[in-house]
Amino acid sequence: MSYISRIEIDDRNLPPPTPEIEQERRVAIFDLIEKNTFDLPKRADREIPDGPYSVELAIRDKRLVFDIATDAGSKAAEFHLSLSPFRQVVKDYWQICESYFDAVKNMPPSQIETIDMARRGIHDEGARILAERLEEKADVDHDTARRLFTLICVLHFGG
Repeated sequence: MSYISRIEIDDRNLPPPTPEIEQERRVAIFDLIEKNTFDLPKRADREIPDGPYSVELAIRDKRLVFDIATDAGSKAAEFHLSLSPFRQVVKDYWQICESYFDAVKNMPPSQIETIDMARRGIHDEGARILAERLEEKADVDHDTARRLFTLICVLHFGG
């Protein structure tokens, strides 16, 4: 299996992120680069270069775009995913994240833990949806899908 060695987020058309969103983004990128599984499946109709890969994530024309190149800079693939399947889970994720960010400042650990468990459940659902949408386009493990989902949330809601 191959992996993502570098990831960029095209956020040129987004408002500046809040400090909490920027922190989520930094952690997701760091964790993703530390350990991930990302492989482009072989195609009968064309050659697919081996990784590691450099990935740029963007939203263009209301679609999530994965622009993938080799570390040497040659184009490896590009695919577009509809944002529709992500809308509700992304909205739910950020609502629970806001509750979590507030809870960390004001609530006892037991309440923070309850909110965090709910947040993780929604995060897992988003990762599952992403992995399904990526089927036949890219092979990712669960942790990679979770981190990519966080980055989709950042792109989707911007700041």
